[in-house]
Amino acid sequence: MTDFKLLKHLEGYLTESRKARFDVVLSQRTKHFTVATEDVYQLHNTSAVIRSCDVFGIQEVNIVEERNSKRIDREIAMGAQKWVDVNRFHLVKDCLQDLKEKGYQIVATTPHTNDCELHDFDVTKKSCFFFGRETEGLSKEVIDEADCFLKIPMVGFTESLNISVSAAIILQYVTVKLKQTNVNWQLAEEEVFMKRLDWCKKTIKSYDDIVERFYSSQ
Repeated sequence: MTDFKLLKHLEGYLTESRKARFDVVLSQRTKHFTVATEDVYQLHNTSAVIRSCDVFGIQEVNIVEERNSKRIDREIAMGAQKWVDVNRFHLVKDCLQDLKEKGYQIVATTPHTNDCELHDFDVTKKSCFFFGRETEGLSKEVIDEADCFLKIPMVGFTESLNISVSAAIILQYVTVKLKQTNVNWQLAEEEVFMKRLDWCKKTIKSYDDIVERFYSSQ
């Protein structure tokens, strides 16, 4: 009960337009899909993927940094890292295990003998889309653990797309298709509540002081 009172108190420091924006964005958020990037070298690619996740309503993104550990490029992510939950892993096996424990099927975004084209992908399945290194692609470990393989149909001379472009195309397509199904894809009530608290923390100046005064007055 106290936490609900705290949220109401904190939202008193927000403008009506900001609170309304929270409502709209949260109503379109999902954990039915998530994204994982594996040792992406170019910093702007990871940052752009995070931005795409925010744009298309993906609440969580997973970043594996076995070889390359770099900070998120704030300029390219344009603040998206404030609104999207970023899970970091030093080992791809740990990321795979975590995702499988959460019920995600592992979708390797790479051409494969048994691949599936984007328009044939079953969006009703809870899925994590894995994107690999710019030059080498996904590791053998991800390929071996993948439940399915997904590719974007291409008809030109170029045989591949930039990782951030690929992520944007795939996420736009699958989220639109998902919303045409009967799948319960939205965040649970408790998840929405926790995100509202989190976003208040990231929005309100002197947040810690406000919370301290709130609890001292209870």
